[in-house]
Amino acid sequence: MSNLPTFSALQVMQDAPVIPVIVLNDVAHAVPMARALVAGGIRMLEVTLRTPQALACIEAIAREVPEAVVGAGTVRTKADAQAAANAGSRFAVSPGYTSAVGQACRDAGLALLPGVASGSEIMMAQEDGFTELKFFPAMQAGGPAMLKAWSGPFFDVRFCPTGGVTLQNAPEFLALPNVVCVGGSWLVPAEAVAAGDWARVTALALATHALRK
Repeated sequence: MSNLPTFSALQVMQDAPVIPVIVLNDVAHAVPMARALVAGGIRMLEVTLRTPQALACIEAIAREVPEAVVGAGTVRTKADAQAAANAGSRFAVSPGYTSAVGQACRDAGLALLPGVASGSEIMMAQEDGFTELKFFPAMQAGGPAMLKAWSGPFFDVRFCPTGGVTLQNAPEFLALPNVVCVGGSWLVPAEAVAAGDWARVTALALATHALRK
């Protein structure tokens, strides 16, 4: 995978208004789902490491859908980061932040969006050189009001709010100057994936482009 271009966390965030948060239980769904999202103009794909099939799904997308940029979500340990990179991930997203995970992602060549939910966590991530962060769980941790409050002391940090973000409330987040994109699972509804309704996934992906502030 070394001949592929590398992406910074900011480039991952700027590519589209929404990074889909994907949970896959069947490897057979990975490639058609990725193609459906790419057809809708969404190519940064976060496949969460929440199922036993996740790494195989990442591998299949990396191999079969070169126009997609696949990343791993729910990266919590050094082993997760290495396994994600070995499977073909180009970026990583974590639900929280530790220096060990940050260093592991650097060592593995993965751009990292570290998860934060407090000022102390932002400062820890910034100390290690991370200025593009995932705000998680966004709605439960204070929503747009929290991001507005952070815009003063953390004026140099940019966020991707994830967790409770929907098509309905995404515009409120995206209107904030310190928000570059949002993370959302609504692009890949479980029932659409189970039914192989890839046209619906493409339509949901296409609809996100109107959200860009």
